[in-house]
Amino acid sequence: MPTFSGKVAIVTGGAQGIGGATARRLTADGAKVLIVDVNLAAANANCDRIRGAGGTANAIEGDVAKEEVCRGMVARAVKDWGRLDFLVQNAYGGGRDVGGGAVEVTSQGWDKGMGLLVKSLFLGAKYAVPEMEKAGGGSIVNISSVHGMLMARGALVYETGKSAVIGLTRQMAVEFGPKRIRVNAIAPGHIVTENMKKGWDAHGNAEGFRFFELQYPVRRTGMPEDIANAIAFLCSDQASFITGALLPVDGGLSIQLQENILMDLAPYVREHPGMKFPYG
Repeated sequence: MPTFSGKVAIVTGGAQGIGGATARRLTADGAKVLIVDVNLAAANANCDRIRGAGGTANAIEGDVAKEEVCRGMVARAVKDWGRLDFLVQNAYGGGRDVGGGAVEVTSQGWDKGMGLLVKSLFLGAKYAVPEMEKAGGGSIVNISSVHGMLMARGALVYETGKSAVIGLTRQMAVEFGPKRIRVNAIAPGHIVTENMKKGWDAHGNAEGFRFFELQYPVRRTGMPEDIANAIAFLCSDQASFITGALLPVDGGLSIQLQENILMDLAPYVREHPGMKFPYG
């Protein structure tokens, strides 16, 4: 039987990218998945793709920074399928108003970013945990980032929020472990999602993309499926003794000595002065 036969999952931000691939992976393994996303058309399209492959998925529209959405998504999953076993908290919208350092970020931008990056994870757990406890236990996977481990200029909100995800995950692991609910986080590296690919196609070039690949010991950037595979593992019984962990899924990016990366890449930079990137 499939690994997750009889299990029910919620995936926030599950229309595209990491969340989209995760919804497809969990349903391929037998779970029933509720996708929650602000882009209902894309969420429904992913549901159609899942159903076409023989899986089971429904979608609802919603901003998970709002309490009524988090309460409602849990109620909907239980209404549709009678239980809740997994919660994958992936949703994040970003936007220019959350960019910059402490001088540039507005109070409104800070509140918006923290709402999506941190508050939404608290709210998701608040309503999911009681249903997971009724089901006999479960797994929560929160999406952090290498940006929660290593800091960048001009990104106060994102770096702070993704760092907070790590602490939130660890506290929840301690809190909910006695309820047989495991809580872990994943730190992705550069993942070429659908939207990221559009950025590369519009503003980058092959030389710039190869520059990114060369920063990774495995000599490639990530795909949404790389993160989905790790999420599926953390939800599975194979990870039954893992909780409170931060799992970097970053091709080795975050383990390297920075000056060595610079020295290794210097010849490539000199040979390819026409590199273009989607940002930065």
